[in-house]
Amino acid sequence: MAEGFRFYTQYNQVELLGLRAKNPVELLENIKKVPAGSIYYHTHRFIQQHQCLSPEPPSDFAVWLKDILHLERLGEAFLEVDTVSFLDLEDLRGELARILDGYISRGEYLTDCPIGQEFDFMSCKIFVLPTPYIAKDLAEFAEVLSRISIHSLYFHMFEAPMRLKLPENDFSAWFKSIGQEALAKEISRLDPYNSTLVGLRLKINHMVKKYV
Repeated sequence: MAEGFRFYTQYNQVELLGLRAKNPVELLENIKKVPAGSIYYHTHRFIQQHQCLSPEPPSDFAVWLKDILHLERLGEAFLEVDTVSFLDLEDLRGELARILDGYISRGEYLTDCPIGQEFDFMSCKIFVLPTPYIAKDLAEFAEVLSRISIHSLYFHMFEAPMRLKLPENDFSAWFKSIGQEALAKEISRLDPYNSTLVGLRLKINHMVKKYV
C-alpha cells in the first residue's frame, strides 16, 4: 500500500556574493563562475516573491539588461528562456551564457551601466523542512492543500523537477503511486507559470476534489 503524502516546505537564506557586473561582458564572466544557487536565485525568486502580484516570472538578468542597460533585444532573449523546461541549473546556466556569448561575439552594442546600478550577484541556500501534515487519501490531501503555505506548494510544484531531475511534480508522483493516474496526468499538464501560487492552489484543489 502506498504511503501517505508528507508535505514539506522550504526557506531560502539569501547572501550577497560580492560580484558585480557593469556590462554584458562582465555579466557573462560572472554567470559562468557563480554557484548554481545564484543562477537559481536570479531566475526563480520572482515566482515566490511576486506570485500574489503577477503570474509572469521575469529574471533579474533580463530586468537589468532592459531597464538599466536599455538592451531591449538582449533582455527579451533572456525573457524567452523557458526556465521550467530546465531540469538542471547547469543547463540553464549554459543557455544564459550562450545567449550572452552570441551577443558579444557579434560585436553588438556594449555599454557600461551608470555608476551605482551595477548588477549585484546574489545566491541562496535552501533549507527544506517537514511540515506536520500528512495526507493519507485524496480527501485529506485537499484539506491540507488549502492550509499549507505557498512556500510548501512552491517546493512540491516548482522544486520537484530540478530536485528529481524528472519532468514531474511531487503531487503527480504521489497520485500515480495511489492509482490515481488520471488525476496525476491532469496535474502534470498544468503550467504553473501561468498562474499565481494562490491561483494554482485553487486549481489543484478543484481537480483533486473531482476524484474524491
